[in-house]
Amino acid sequence: MVVAIIGLIRRRISFVVVVAFVVAGTVAAPGAKAWGCKGHETVALIAKTHLNPRALAMVEKILTDNPIDPALKRYCQNAGLDPMADASTWADDYRAIDPSTGGWHFIDIPRGASRSGIDQYCSPAGCVVSALEDQVTILRTPGSDPKKQAEALRFIIHFAGDIHQPLHATTNNDRGGNCVPVNYFEKQTHLVNADAGAYSPNLHSVWDTDIVETIAKGETADQFAAELDAEFQSRAAAWKKAGVNFDDWAWESHQKAEQTTYGSLPQKIKVELPVPVNSCKDDNDVSGRMLALHEELGQTYQDAAAPVVREQLAKAGVRLAMILNGIWK
Repeated sequence: MVVAIIGLIRRRISFVVVVAFVVAGTVAAPGAKAWGCKGHETVALIAKTHLNPRALAMVEKILTDNPIDPALKRYCQNAGLDPMADASTWADDYRAIDPSTGGWHFIDIPRGASRSGIDQYCSPAGCVVSALEDQVTILRTPGSDPKKQAEALRFIIHFAGDIHQPLHATTNNDRGGNCVPVNYFEKQTHLVNADAGAYSPNLHSVWDTDIVETIAKGETADQFAAELDAEFQSRAAAWKKAGVNFDDWAWESHQKAEQTTYGSLPQKIKVELPVPVNSCKDDNDVSGRMLALHEELGQTYQDAAAPVVREQLAKAGVRLAMILNGIWK
């Protein structure tokens, strides 16, 4: 119950904090965009190659017949994208006009938690697990409003990526790593919002974007998707055989966060006793305490993280296709 309340508190304030950063013009945009543009687009493009003919036809029809509102401000400005790739980042933009969807992008499973029922970590306002379940229901319901179906499809395409980002299934009173300042190669962390104790880069933003971009080495999303799909081709059958289980996927991401995201840090971070966190100044100035550790993420950390990121992106693509194939068999 305590953990659930903590998760709810964080969700209710997280969007407000992000908006405050943006208005001040001081927060690094990738930190608020899970997997970044290239990561989410890559997941969608991998999924497309695994769709059955009916699912592919339905996805293309829904997205084409109900296009994204051209008035919506888009963070990812890549023109001429495949409809699925373009849809993959819509949910991050949409939450600016519907803050109630902000908490749908993650689930706060505390570090050190033993596997148990996942509902205790899902806010009554929703989390990535319940959001995926709800949006799948909309697509499965005959006669659903076409606009709502298109929105549900875009949410699913995005959240299938989010649930595979380890820091979207983990917290250590640090807002999913957002309150852990880190230096990443030549990028030196710096204070971007003194009132909120926000630094950039931080552990979350590095996992969202920097590691992906470093791995991709300038490849387009299409090229990167083809590379990952080929690399993990031999494992896709096992992923498909395991079936669709959102709880399992969240716990799997949580474990990878513990093992690699935190486990490979040069300066080890202790597991915090869960307490309410409204900003990075809370929990006895969590970001200030983490800053004092002087986390230097260089090649050793990149080498540990890269295989996890590559696998999670490939797995997210295959599993996204599994969700959609299950709807349109």
